Amino acid sequence: MVFEKIQEIIAEQLGRDVSEIQMDTNVEKDLEADSLDLFQIISDIEDEFEVSIEDTDGIQTVGDVVKLVEDAKK
Repeated sequence: MVFEKIQEIIAEQLGRDVSEIQMDTNVEKDLEADSLDLFQIISDIEDEFEVSIEDTDGIQTVGDVVKLVEDAKK
């Protein structure tokens, strides 16, 4: 559930097809997202899941984002 919603948010923000976004997809290298894109993605995710994500430095893959959200929801 968390992954699918994050997948949709990233796809919409970056104008990508959902099928391009998997757990091991590198946000910057594979999806060519810059820091502004990442900021907007995180903002949308925070709104969607009602969580606060403070440290985005460790985000490389979509799986990293999913883990941050799941940890923040606990």
